[in-house]
Amino acid sequence: MIKITMLKPGFLELIQISVKSIARNKGRTFLTSLGIIIGVTSVILLTSIGSGIKIYIQKQFEDLGSNLIVVSPGQVFNQSGGFRTQDRQTVITQTFTEKDVRNIQKSVGSRGVVLPNIQVQEKAKYRDKEELTTLVGTLASYGKIRNSIPSSGNGRWFDKSEEDKGDSVVILGFAIAKTLFPNTSPLNKEITLASKSLKVIGVVDKKGGSFGGPDFDNYIYSPIDIAFQIKGSRDIQSMLVQANSGADVEFVKKQTEKALLEKYDKDNFSVFDQSQILTTITGVLGTLTAGLTGIAAISLVVGGIGIMNIMLVTVTERTKEIGLRKAIGATPNAILAQFLIEAIILSCFGGAIGIILGFLASLAINSFFPAQVTFQAVAVAFGVSSLVGIIFGAAPARRASRLSPIEALRYE
Repeated sequence: MIKITMLKPGFLELIQISVKSIARNKGRTFLTSLGIIIGVTSVILLTSIGSGIKIYIQKQFEDLGSNLIVVSPGQVFNQSGGFRTQDRQTVITQTFTEKDVRNIQKSVGSRGVVLPNIQVQEKAKYRDKEELTTLVGTLASYGKIRNSIPSSGNGRWFDKSEEDKGDSVVILGFAIAKTLFPNTSPLNKEITLASKSLKVIGVVDKKGGSFGGPDFDNYIYSPIDIAFQIKGSRDIQSMLVQANSGADVEFVKKQTEKALLEKYDKDNFSVFDQSQILTTITGVLGTLTAGLTGIAAISLVVGGIGIMNIMLVTVTERTKEIGLRKAIGATPNAILAQFLIEAIILSCFGGAIGIILGFLASLAINSFFPAQVTFQAVAVAFGVSSLVGIIFGAAPARRASRLSPIEALRYE
């Protein structure tokens, strides 16, 4: 028996009618919304991963020090601001000198500190333990500038006196310390690096690596002269310059470039700060996230088509009901509104379930991969799912509103 509701129902009454109609077939409702659920879940998950990675990278940069300027051989960035692909051999063979360090320090004066960077890959040994590592030769000020001072109970960084004398002391990264000394403290123990005995005086707290970048936990740090001895040359691969404050960064960059241009052509070196690297990386991540999200959003369109198909079937099934309502005075607009609301409810139901699943999935993978659900992602996903209901529900609703009451009543 067909139940006839009021002829000119208000908005709330239309929602009640629509909810009752949808609730009559719960299985069909779920399957109809499944495409929307999958689409919204995918969009939420991918955008949360993209946002989480950006926040993770920003934190990594903050952990490595603030107001830092990098001096690197060759041109790192292309004209459009992206990373430049250049000849590998050029980058490896081109180096700086100790005189360059002194010239830059003189140029920036008291508004910055210059840190030469010497890296040597060697095997570190302690008794029967052995691990390939990167030795970083640097200055006593490096520990504070790069937030690498060992925490209480984990030893200390080498001081200026040890740097000047070239004492055979090292500070271990978190991971290399665990590898060489799994069951004991490495402090005051001696490791061997390129046949040279080095005393461990500290262990840096865990820092980690990121997405193909260096694993700082596997680094070993020593006074610069120790690295020169092990490397067999006094070449300097790159430099870091820390400005005293954010306001000094541009001045220090310009003075650094000025000092280098006295000896090198502009194409032979790059001077850039952390914000340039961060902008480039986040730009690439943003483009990648947008592309993946766009692909995921295709399932929203598929879900919308599913809603349209089911609504068309529903119109056919309820043809006699529509005819009877029209025969006793229901307006085409009332019929149109009811079926349009039903389509919107279906898509919003799928959107809500998708948001919950996307949020839970983000929480689940956050232990293994950085992910953070943002309000913008939720708003966009839910807004798009609602829009899908309006767009794809319009055709069935219009068809229902245009049915002739006489033909509808004859329908069997």
